Parts: sequence; C-alpha cells; structure tokens
Amino acid sequence: MDMRPDPLVMMTTQAPTHATLSAPTKVAAKNVNVFYGAKQALTNVSVEIPEKSVTAFIGPSGCGKSTFLRCINRMNDTVDSCRVEGLIQIDGKDIYDPALDPVQLRARVGMVFQKPNPFPKSVYDNVAYGPRIHGLSRSKAELDQIVEQSLRKASLWEEVKDRLSDSGTGLSGGQQQRLCIARTIAINPEIILMDEPCSALDPIATARIEELMEELRKNFTMIIVTHSMQQAARVSQRTAFFHLGILVETGSTSDIFTNPVDKRTQDYITGRFG
Repeated sequence: MDMRPDPLVMMTTQAPTHATLSAPTKVAAKNVNVFYGAKQALTNVSVEIPEKSVTAFIGPSGCGKSTFLRCINRMNDTVDSCRVEGLIQIDGKDIYDPALDPVQLRARVGMVFQKPNPFPKSVYDNVAYGPRIHGLSRSKAELDQIVEQSLRKASLWEEVKDRLSDSGTGLSGGQQQRLCIARTIAINPEIILMDEPCSALDPIATARIEELMEELRKNFTMIIVTHSMQQAARVSQRTAFFHLGILVETGSTSDIFTNPVDKRTQDYITGRFG
C-alpha cells in the first residue's frame, strides 16, 4: 500500500500557512495540470504567491518546478505538445483567458534564464530593446534615462557606464546575467521569473545576483527556481517544494527548512534523496 500523504490532503494541511500571508497575493494557481503529449508533468498544483517578495521553487531535477514557472508567463505556449489545464491568475485575472495577448502578459512578467543570453548588440541596445518595441520612451533622452536607471537597478551601471557601446556578449558571465536582469526590468514588469539564474556563475557573481534579488524584491514580485537549497534559504521569504510533478508543500522559507510538514520535504532537505 502507498503510505505517502495524499497531495490534496497536504494542500488542506497547508491552508493555514496560506492564510497568514502578510502581503497581498500577486499570483494564484488552482488545480494546475500540465501535459506534454500523453505525459503529465504537473498534477493539481495550487499555490498563492505574495507580491513584492521572493518565492523559491525547490525540488529534484525533473520535478516540475521549471515547468510551472513557465506557465506563469505562458512560455509553454511555444511547445506544441504542451497542454495546460486549471487556473492561473495575476491580480485576480485569468492569464489563460483567450482574450489576453501573451505578448502583453510577458511585458508584465519578465524572465531571466539559466544561462546569460544577452543579444549580440551593444550594452545600451540590449537594455533599450524592450522600451523601444513597447513604445515606452518618447525621446532619446527618455530612453537614455530608462537605460541608466535599469542598469543602476541591476547594479551594473558603474561597471559599464563607459562601455555602453561595447557588445553585451563581451562582458563577464556575472555581468551578462545582470545585463539580462537590466533588460528585463527596463520594461517595468510586475513579476520577474528567474530559472536557476546563478547555476552558470561563479560564487562571487552568484553573491552579486543574490544581493540584487534582495534589492529588487522591494519593487517586483520575484519567483526563482533554484537547485540550491542554500540559495533558497538565503534569498527567499517563501518556498515551495516540488516532487514528481506534485507541489508537496509551501510555506514561509523558515518553516519549510526547519519544520516541514511532509516527510518528503524533510527527506529532501536533509539530503536523503534528490
């Protein structure tokens, strides 16, 4: 007999934790199922994510955390075999409403990927790209200001202010990732998704990105996927643990790491699997 806790019972167990969210809910998911062809990648995922905070998704490789992250900006729409069921809302509005333009959604929900991917353009043009295509500036002076502010918010301005015409691909790995963050925030999104943003970086560059996350959460709702439990513990206020396509448990980061409800969470955090 399978003695593992029923995931739906677990969600009921965690409901009091949800009720104690101190910030308003920015993203709410209810009974989300994701399929790639006949294979089910996520099963009945329900979670609430508060605004202006860092929420970390943790779990073993292939557990569904990146799949769920990509549901929040509908990146899975680009995969022909992918089908998403259930409800995902931002500010109470269904993001899978057929009337909603995914391009406009992605302007509200920015994404930073695992490997730095600056455009083969100048540092300036990397950051200016989004504001240009979305018509966010009316003059060169306004665009200059957006570029500078975005680079400052990404803690990169002092390092590149004399190199704005140089190629973004010529920067170090950590600088390239901060350039990608500057490019993301240049269009002033409400939510920033980060899919293992430090996995390709050295420890010093990783520390810079983590410091940046702490600063950015004052203005943005941030959701990160990380393979590093230490990173989740350092940067996030809330943590969600995924296993085999199920959201096993979610709560404050301190509760998840020191007093998990589910034995699977305990086993993962203490290194018994994963």
